[in-house]
Amino acid sequence: MLISNEDFKEVIDNLHDEIMIYDNNYKLVYLNKASVRHYGIEPEDLIGKKFSDLDETFWGNSTLPEVYEYEKTVAKRQVTNKGIDIVTISSPVFNENSELKYVGQNVNDIYLLDEFQNQCFNSEIDKDDQFIYKSSDMEKIISTLNKIKNIKSTCLILGETGTGKSYLVNYIHKTSIFKDKPLVSLNCACMNQSLIESELFGYEGGAFTGASNKGKMGLVEAADGGVLFLDEISEMPLELQAKLLQFIQNQEFIPIGGNKKKKVDVKIVAASNRSLSTMVEQNAFRRDLYFRLNTFELILSPLRERKEDIRVYIDYFIDKFNNKYFRKCSISQDAVNILINYSWPGNIRELEHVLEKAVVLSKHKKISIGDLPKRLFEIKNIAGNINIENGDTLKDIMESVEEKVIRESYTKHQNSVKVAKELGISQPKAYRLIKKYILSRI
Repeated sequence: MLISNEDFKEVIDNLHDEIMIYDNNYKLVYLNKASVRHYGIEPEDLIGKKFSDLDETFWGNSTLPEVYEYEKTVAKRQVTNKGIDIVTISSPVFNENSELKYVGQNVNDIYLLDEFQNQCFNSEIDKDDQFIYKSSDMEKIISTLNKIKNIKSTCLILGETGTGKSYLVNYIHKTSIFKDKPLVSLNCACMNQSLIESELFGYEGGAFTGASNKGKMGLVEAADGGVLFLDEISEMPLELQAKLLQFIQNQEFIPIGGNKKKKVDVKIVAASNRSLSTMVEQNAFRRDLYFRLNTFELILSPLRERKEDIRVYIDYFIDKFNNKYFRKCSISQDAVNILINYSWPGNIRELEHVLEKAVVLSKHKKISIGDLPKRLFEIKNIAGNINIENGDTLKDIMESVEEKVIRESYTKHQNSVKVAKELGISQPKAYRLIKKYILSRI
């Protein structure tokens, strides 16, 4: 049965990707609901407008003029008026006389696309080979890594989100005897908990409802000879922790639905942004597994406690994005001071995203304070020492206080349910505030 026109339009209206259609005279004739996420504007408020009324206001660096001129598909990276990093692919549509009839555009969020691709599991972690640092804390971490990277003993890496745990795993892999063997990663936090066991250990054909008749190799077997990285290990179900413990001890496992043991030889590295020792005391994580994992335990300090590293990262990221976007930006000392004194709840990842946007959006060759997000001019404490910029209204100040409270709570819990419980608000409201102040800015 063919889909009806009404149903087809409903599907397109609700796609996650933004869909735009222009006619042959630069007029926007269709836009789906993704416009709200990208521009903060409902589709009906933009449909019917001319391209010239939209370009510089909402995105800039447009593909459209080139499609009209050369009548071929054009793709470009852009930043919207809300600071969202996007990739737009525009394609011409011709009538029966080979004349341009429409231009269709497909728009993706770059950071969200990266998150979808990297969040769960990958056969390899695509990171830069370099590990940038200057602080004595990181010097000690790297020194320890160099002593343990070639031995099979387990390693546990702890630290807040964005501190560079996956970079350390990549460093272990690429500088060790395992570099020519697989690096396999599983993020336990983004997998359906009922599927983690089958992803880790694989299954025999027909082992459970929906299972492939051919069976499936697990990530443990795929990592044989190399490194298995278990990210967010704190989110592994308790009932599966016993099986993981047994596997670590013997390097043997039985696939789901199987009856024969399989033997592998892997180096296991686990990571978490939560305190496993606290979880052990709360009976939320197995004590024996915790002690088995932390044969060598590395604790990454948050970026706010490694201010020497912030200056190094500033120079590194500006150079990186200058090369990427063909810019020649430098940065003022005043802007550097703001960056060094900010608390960076998102750590290195947050700093990287701030500097990428500054390099892309700066109208001058020198990045100034005005090119930095307002949230960086943070409140030192809620009771006093508020840094009020000239012209700030009471609403601005109250939002700044609200943002600080949400950021501090989310940094501790990484979970909207727990943030809601701590602050005495509903979970939907907690999620909306987390999205407003944190997720939409990363």
